Amino acid sequence: MNQQAERSSNIISDFIESYFERRMARILLLGMISGFPWVLIASSLSLWLKEEGLSRSTIGWAGLIFGVYAFNFLWAPLIDRLRVPVLTDRLGHRKAWILTLQAVILVCLLFWSTIDPVSSLALVIGAGLVIAICSATQDITIDALRIEQIDKDDARGMAAGAAVAVVGWWSGYKLGGMAALFMADYLETAGVANYWQMTFIFLAVLVVLCNIGLLFIPETGTRERAEGQRQAQQAMADRMGGAGPVVQLVSFLTTTVIEPLWSFFRKNGMQIGVMILAFLFLFKIGEAFMGKMSIVFYKEVGFSKSDIAIYSKGLGWITTVVFTLIGGLFALKTGVVRALLISGIAMAATNVLFSVLHWVGQNELLFAVAVIADDLAAAFATVAFVTFISLLVDRNYTATQYALLASIGTLGRTLLASSSGAMVDWLNGDWGVFFIITALMVIPSLVVLWMLRSRLLPQKS
Repeated sequence: MNQQAERSSNIISDFIESYFERRMARILLLGMISGFPWVLIASSLSLWLKEEGLSRSTIGWAGLIFGVYAFNFLWAPLIDRLRVPVLTDRLGHRKAWILTLQAVILVCLLFWSTIDPVSSLALVIGAGLVIAICSATQDITIDALRIEQIDKDDARGMAAGAAVAVVGWWSGYKLGGMAALFMADYLETAGVANYWQMTFIFLAVLVVLCNIGLLFIPETGTRERAEGQRQAQQAMADRMGGAGPVVQLVSFLTTTVIEPLWSFFRKNGMQIGVMILAFLFLFKIGEAFMGKMSIVFYKEVGFSKSDIAIYSKGLGWITTVVFTLIGGLFALKTGVVRALLISGIAMAATNVLFSVLHWVGQNELLFAVAVIADDLAAAFATVAFVTFISLLVDRNYTATQYALLASIGTLGRTLLASSSGAMVDWLNGDWGVFFIITALMVIPSLVVLWMLRSRLLPQKS
């Protein structure tokens, strides 16, 4: 018994120590860069449109721009293969793409700062779509660079890295959102007419600072990966018995697109592979429906931008960081599949708290309790979810396969959740019933996961 307790204590101690490794600081920054664009196209855009008098349905349908996250796997092979002139040789393949896409996001932010959403709604949504495309595309390389910071056989490092990546994502989203809301509230109080436009200039500065930090993240393996891809393409061309342009094109497409996708089903089997994809698709739909309308809900209940910044962003960030770090250990000791089952049930239960908040009305204590509980459940679920996907990835096709699996997970919660505003309108603004419906949405995914629990490899369960 003492030996078992000592062994468990050593596991916990080693796991905690892994959080303080230098590679985790790099993963943290990558997570922040990945999460920050959601401040722009989720919180800030939604509240900007709300305060300009646009309807809940319009705001909800504007969320269709998130749909690009569900399809980034389609161009992931090209991002994994095509080089950025000059920058790839100087900075590395992953960082070259991230910096290029961040530059486009910066231009879109500056464009937002010059237009009015009421008279130029199409332009606002168009720029938001470009930001979403760039964000979804950079996630391909961010996730690959993050996974490649950890040795493929390092289960402890993978779980810790997943937790830190989630902390980084939520830090970029929560702290960035808090900064945006405080800045918008301050400028509005100061009497600045176009306070949201000025806020976007402030957010542009944060984008620049993140990119400066990115330059200090080391990247290795660019030349080796490119040479391996070239050799695989040449081997395929040789098997096809030719060297002409058609053969080269077909061999390029086969080794770049088809082989990475097929290797997933070859590794897991067709039936289990399809069930895994079904689970990824369904798991976070309820959370997405709630999250898409949360800012609008808080505003309609009567909370100010500063209240939302303090409770939803600031307090939510602290809760998310603490419980995400604990969640990494929870996923390692409990097993990823069991952690997903438990956290899925918790996500559903915490959604009901927002129904209670609607029925009670504006109550800061209940608001704080609901946010803490929701972020606790979301933190555990997200760490387990990211760890689950990371363990499924074939290191030979890191960027493409992770993008595929993450995209399937995004597909349900972006395309379907875009109807969240229309659902609230259909319910005549009955937020209580809305949040109960979002709680029930998690059940199908848990049924699929329960069927999978004994059929996955031991390290994934």
